[in-house]
Amino acid sequence: MKYKRILLKISGEALAGPAGYGLDGVVLKRIAQEIKDVRASGVELGIVCGGGNIFRGMKAAVEQGMDRAMADYMGMLATVQNSLALQDYLERAEVDTRVMTAIEMKEVAEPFIPRRATRHLEKGRVVIFAAGTGNPYFTTDTAAVLRAAQIDAQAIFKATDVDGVFDRDPQKFKDAVRFDTLSYLQVLDRGLKVLDSTAVSLSMDNQIPIVVFNMEVPGNIVRAAMGENVGTTVCDS
Repeated sequence: MKYKRILLKISGEALAGPAGYGLDGVVLKRIAQEIKDVRASGVELGIVCGGGNIFRGMKAAVEQGMDRAMADYMGMLATVQNSLALQDYLERAEVDTRVMTAIEMKEVAEPFIPRRATRHLEKGRVVIFAAGTGNPYFTTDTAAVLRAAQIDAQAIFKATDVDGVFDRDPQKFKDAVRFDTLSYLQVLDRGLKVLDSTAVSLSMDNQIPIVVFNMEVPGNIVRAAMGENVGTTVCDS
């Protein structure tokens, strides 16, 4: 394996399946099996789930006039729901899992403590990091990079529904060109939608490569962990 420890970022929309909202049991079961295969290969795995399938704080603030901080906290709670759902499917697939939250809620999950998270990973447990950074105005993209840095992950895997990063939307333009590699500065200068700019900058500062790939292709997470070219890698180049 090219990577011993990775941080997998899954969007809330990915957990919703074709409906685009809520949770899709078929999708969750497939993702759980993919994660099980990755863990069986010996890779230590942390996960951050988005919450857009349930509630998106920024959208509520813009469209409904909600207080941004309050809306963001609601979004954080949505990520907890997704994390608990993923944990349930992983446990049913016989994958030892822990959910750790940035907002304390002892009845449902452990509080996030970096050393404890690292210890869980060393013991072979999959750790799901919920509730973002615990602070408003920061996305789950930024939370993913922050957690990756805190657990010394060797890469951030961004799971999407396309085959990497393109020069234009491949779902709208058939002649869109996929990049094999990009530098952090190229992503920022071109405004490419890999992670948000804060997350990309944090990744650059900590020298953590970002691997963007299509999670809907079975086996892609394991292939990416082995270093196969299954998407786009963002790093210093």
